Amino acid sequence: MQELDNLIGTISINHYLFLSAVLFSIGVMGVMLRRNFIVIFMSIELMLNAVNVLLAAFSRFNGNQDGQVFVFFIMVVAAAEVAVGLAILVMIYRNIRSTDINALRNLKW
Repeated sequence: MQELDNLIGTISINHYLFLSAVLFSIGVMGVMLRRNFIVIFMSIELMLNAVNVLLAAFSRFNGNQDGQVFVFFIMVVAAAEVAVGLAILVMIYRNIRSTDINALRNLKW
């Protein structure tokens, strides 16, 4: 356990900030550039996980457990979002036989 604390002591908060920024940027680019529902959902999950990394890192460096509690709640909300999103995706796929967002233009009122 002492070795783990020494390793964590050498990793600064800047490393976590950089990792989170990279993950969040990849997620934003996935949402902006891709047209597939599944890839967009995965990109949203990647952005949520980037926030989770930051919350856990700030919690660790501040010495309290508040950030880790928020991480738990974000994971629960993300799981519910995935369940609802995939149910909607299955219904759309049954109707139009495609997961492409551009194919949804045919469903306009």
